[in-house]
Amino acid sequence: MDTLVPERLCTARLQLRRPATRDAAGILSRYAGDPEVTRFVAWPRHRSVADSLAFVVWSDDVWSTQGAGPYLVLDGSGRLVGSTGLDLETREQASTGYVLARDAWGLGYATEVASEMVRLADAAGLRRLYALCHPANRASARVLEKAGLRFEGILPCHAAFPQLETGQPADVECWARTRAVPAP
Repeated sequence: MDTLVPERLCTARLQLRRPATRDAAGILSRYAGDPEVTRFVAWPRHRSVADSLAFVVWSDDVWSTQGAGPYLVLDGSGRLVGSTGLDLETREQASTGYVLARDAWGLGYATEVASEMVRLADAAGLRRLYALCHPANRASARVLEKAGLRFEGILPCHAAFPQLETGQPADVECWARTRAVPAP
C-alpha cells in the first residue's frame, strides 16, 4: 500500500520517523523495557532486544498494509525519547497514543507529539482520531486535552494493562477529535 502519511516528520523540537531494525536496542533501553514508563500502556513491557525487534517487524507490517504506523520520537540531538503513531482502523478513523522515556517527561514533548498526530490525522483526511487513557493517568489525560481531543466517556472493562497488578481488563477513558470532512 502507498503511504497515507509521511514516514518522517518534524515538529518544532522533535523528529518523528518510522522504526528500523537498528533501533531495537534503543527502544528497549530508552522506554519499552522501563516498568515505570510502561505502567499505563496496554502492551507488555519489552524484556529483551528480541521483543523490541518484534515491535519493529510488526511496525513494518503495519506501515506496508495501512500506509501509516508507529513513529519513533527523537529530540533535537537525535536521541531516542519515545514513540507515537497512527493506527488506521478505517479510511476515516485512527487511534493514537504515545510513550516517552522518563528523562523526556515534563518537557512538553507529549503535547507536541500528540498535537502532531492530530495535525497528521487532519492532513490525511481522517474524520475521527481517538486515544485511550487509563483513568489513573491524569497527566496523559491533560496532554490529550491540550492536543485538542475531548473526553467522550468511559469504556468499561475495555483494555488490560499488563504492568498493573491485576492484569485484568480495566475501564479506560476515550478521548477523541472528530471533524466534518467535506463530501468529495
